[in-house]
Amino acid sequence: MDNVFIERLWRSLKYEDIYLKGYSDGHEAKAGIARWIEFYNFQRPHQALENRARMAVWRAGVTGAFGEEAVDMTLLASEKLGQRCALPTSPQPRQQQATVA
Repeated sequence: MDNVFIERLWRSLKYEDIYLKGYSDGHEAKAGIARWIEFYNFQRPHQALENRARMAVWRAGVTGAFGEEAVDMTLLASEKLGQRCALPTSPQPRQQQATVA
């Protein structure tokens, strides 16, 4: 599979959000990027989708190779937590703070 779709996503993220905002730290970047991804999926119009948002098209019905087997993972996460949210991630080990001598 070609990486062109992911490369285009990262280009959009960098030029529409990261380079414009210049986040001061990782926490600010994480929150800002999460807001941009939410915008990208739920509000940003896509020319190839007749200027509709990606999730609007997805929820209207998936066709093609996936057919009825496709699963909207955001709905599964929202049902579990009672609200629309990011998908859960695997537990990560806590980072140890470096000691400065």
